[in-house]
Amino acid sequence: MQRRLAAIVHADLAGFTRMMEGAETRTFRHLKSAQTEVWRPAIEVSRGRLVGTAGDAMLAEFGSAVSAVGAAIDIQERMARFNEELSDEQRMLFRIGVHLGEVIVDDEDQNIFGDGVNLAARIQALAEPGGIAVSRAVRDLVELRVEYSFMDGGEHQLKNVSRAVQIFHVRHAKPSATLGTTTRLVPQVTLRFEGTDSSSHKHAFEVTLGKLIARSQGMVIGRAADQCDLVVAHATVSRRHARLVMSGDALQVEDLGSTNGTAIGGKMLTAGEPAVLHAGNKLKLGDVDLLVRQL
Repeated sequence: MQRRLAAIVHADLAGFTRMMEGAETRTFRHLKSAQTEVWRPAIEVSRGRLVGTAGDAMLAEFGSAVSAVGAAIDIQERMARFNEELSDEQRMLFRIGVHLGEVIVDDEDQNIFGDGVNLAARIQALAEPGGIAVSRAVRDLVELRVEYSFMDGGEHQLKNVSRAVQIFHVRHAKPSATLGTTTRLVPQVTLRFEGTDSSSHKHAFEVTLGKLIARSQGMVIGRAADQCDLVVAHATVSRRHARLVMSGDALQVEDLGSTNGTAIGGKMLTAGEPAVLHAGNKLKLGDVDLLVRQL
C-alpha cells in the first residue's frame, strides 16, 4: 500500500431508495446512463479517476482541489441537462462532497481508503440534492468561476470524527425559483409548526423569521438532533429531511432528498426545488402533518 495527498469527490443519489421502490428497472437504467454520459466524461476532462461505484454512490480522485471542484460543478451542470429529459419524479439529484486529504492506495486494485475518503463521504451527506459541499481545506485553495460562490455551511460534528468540520456550499449566483406568490413577513413574527403523526403522537417546533433571516443557509428540519436545527423525532422523517430558508420576503421550504418526501397542502415537493410556505399551510414531513401558524 502507498499513501498520497488527493482531492476526493464522493457522491450519492438523493432519494435513491424511494426511486428504486417506485421503478427499479428504470432507475437503474437512468443511473447507468448518468455514469456513462455524465460522470465519466466530466471526470476525464478534469484528469481525474473514477475509483469506483457502489449502488448509487460514486468515488473519484483528483490531483488537485481545483480540478476536483471543477469536475463537481461540471457534473452538476451536466446532470441538470440530463434531468431535463426526465419527468420530475425520475430526476436524479446527486449530493457531492469534496475534501482534500491523505488517502491509502491499494496497489492491487487502486482503490482508496482512509480518513480523507471517510470525510468526503460525511461532507457529501451535508450537501443539498443537486448541490456541492466542500471542506474548509478545499475552500481555502479554490477560486470559483465568477458565476459561483462559496456559502458558509457552518461547523458540524460528523459521525466518527473527533473534531468539528466546517463545510461550505458551492452556490450558483442565480437565485432559486419559487412557487406561488410571496408574502411580506415581519422578522419579529414567530411561526409554530404543530401537528401529529398517523399514531396521533404530537410534534411541534417554533421558529422566528428574524432568526431565519440571519441564517443565510437556512435551518434544517430532520430526525437527527446533531445534524438539524429543528428536530422532528419520527421514524419516517429523514435525518436531514427539509430546509426552511428566507428568500427575499418569502419563506421557503426545500426537500433535501428525504426518503418519504415533503408536501405542502398535499402537493409533493421535488427535492432541491424550494417552494413558498405560508401561515395556514399544512406541511407534511414523512408521516408527520404540521399546521403552520403565526403567533
